[in-house]
Amino acid sequence: MMSRSSTKETAPMQQGPLTLGRFLSVIGLALALTTGAGSASAQRVLLDRIVALVDQGVVLQSEFNARAIEIRGNAARANRPLPEGEQFRTEILDALIIENLQMQLAEKVSIRFNDDEINRILGSMADNNSMTFDEYLELLNEAGVYLQTREQVRKQMTLQELQRGMVNRRIQITEQEIDNFLNSETGREVLAPDYLVEHMLIPTGSEDPAKQSKLRYAADLIARIKEGEGFAAVRAAAAQARLFEVEATQFGWLKAEALPNLFREIIEGMEVGDVEGPIEAGNGYHLIQLTNKAGGTEQMVKQTNFRHIMLSPNEIRDEQQTEDAIREFRQKIIDGEDFATLARQNSDDASSVVAGGDMDWINEGQLPPDFAFVIDSLEVEDLSEPFRTENGWHIAEVIERRVTDLSSIYSRNQAEGSLRNRKFDLELENWLIEIREDAFVEFID
Repeated sequence: MMSRSSTKETAPMQQGPLTLGRFLSVIGLALALTTGAGSASAQRVLLDRIVALVDQGVVLQSEFNARAIEIRGNAARANRPLPEGEQFRTEILDALIIENLQMQLAEKVSIRFNDDEINRILGSMADNNSMTFDEYLELLNEAGVYLQTREQVRKQMTLQELQRGMVNRRIQITEQEIDNFLNSETGREVLAPDYLVEHMLIPTGSEDPAKQSKLRYAADLIARIKEGEGFAAVRAAAAQARLFEVEATQFGWLKAEALPNLFREIIEGMEVGDVEGPIEAGNGYHLIQLTNKAGGTEQMVKQTNFRHIMLSPNEIRDEQQTEDAIREFRQKIIDGEDFATLARQNSDDASSVVAGGDMDWINEGQLPPDFAFVIDSLEVEDLSEPFRTENGWHIAEVIERRVTDLSSIYSRNQAEGSLRNRKFDLELENWLIEIREDAFVEFID
């Protein structure tokens, strides 16, 4: 006889029909095959069964088995112990129930990812494995896990999108919290920039008879880099020439305080691409280059104020007529008509039409590439030739350019992001507990 236990009690008149309806809607999932010559010798073979009803969904035995195999495999590879018996079963069921509830919520709020989006993720996975997309798919097919992998990717993307939306709206960050974070030692460490440094060393010592020759050699290598040769190429050529020993350290991305003391202050004063050396130390002459820099609170941003008129082809104006019209407006502006008036009366860009086509100050990098190419090529007060983007035909005029210090705004945004990340895991845990407590769950033994 089938026994049931519910984790949430409801009134009998509500509960009975609801449970029966759910069960009837999924009863086809508990399938049996009949074998043998006649009904008297028929034998039923269970293919799958329901182990839990979860609101409008179910957890299947096959899902439980697959997850158990996956967890045991991961634990074996990591040499990590697992709980035994009923505790192991309970933990897996709880995880599957929570996932099921989230997928139901995602369906309700219409979170879906199409095949192209899944393919982009699979393409990244292929790149990470140094394979082409087709090679990676062939590998998955040969292993018999192609469809399983696609659905797993789809599920993970869906869960992440749902959690991001549902949890972030529960997190509040106050201005005082941001101030406190910026003034804390932790805040200064988090917001400090990361540096990517190239390095080479010409080893020497105080008693080395070739010390002066090595110094001149190191200076020659620096000169070659400053003249345009790549740091890595110079280092490789020097190592191959074997005139003197050449060593190198791969630092990777590091904050200044994690770099050797010898370089710390020097690096902080360098711009990306700068080289320094020879830097003398007890073990020889060091040469360094700041290859890249990320983060930090100093943000001097190039901004452009421009205006434009946009015309898009439509039912009454085809592509050629649209291009002819934008050329006509350009000529009218050249002949003295007011740009703003023409924009207010004719532009199809709803975001700027009221302002006479004025886009206000736009940060470098915010415009689509095809639009940015034209704007970047214009001098102040220049009127562009007509140009086409995916939105339609445009003419544009640069009003002014400037460099603005957005360090304070950037720092506060970074601080808010860091505080939000700190709160996210705890708030996610609280949210998952809440949806689990509010759900109807019935286990089927």
